[in-house]
Amino acid sequence: MRKLKLDELNRATIDEFKAQDKLPVAVVLDNVRSMHNIGSIFRTSDGFAVEQVCLCGITAQPPHREIEKTALGATQSINWAYFETTLQAVAHLRANGYTIIAIEQAENSIMLNTFTPAADEKYALIFGNEVNGVSDEVMQQIDACIEIPQFGTKHSFNIVVSAGIVLWDFFAKLNLK
Repeated sequence: MRKLKLDELNRATIDEFKAQDKLPVAVVLDNVRSMHNIGSIFRTSDGFAVEQVCLCGITAQPPHREIEKTALGATQSINWAYFETTLQAVAHLRANGYTIIAIEQAENSIMLNTFTPAADEKYALIFGNEVNGVSDEVMQQIDACIEIPQFGTKHSFNIVVSAGIVLWDFFAKLNLK
């Protein structure tokens, strides 16, 4: 077996990417500290062609070389916006027809494997701070909470791993039927 060369991958240009259909998802970063995590989430969001990334609170904004180390240019392809607070982002997204979902371990959460996104809905997926998760005030404003099943001794996944798992799941359920 031979690995494909970069020119064989037939990747979209930035203009082609911006014009293509998107996964009906907004990724919301609730006070994410690590610029490497932010950049990686931009890159993952590009890979699954999400509609937008919302950076909230202390979450750093491009352009920044620490974000670009892991984003590898995805800050140019993904639409993004900054909000002073995550609650402002939630209000904006709700007003634009998004269902607000926290990715968190919580009472009455829905396990990711049992959640089925509706093809005619838009979703705002909130990923929380690396230490504290999704803030309590934001948890009071959500429509639902999705939890990633875990079977080991640790209590959580890294935020980038969580984003990759959840975005792949949404992409597969909405596009690979």
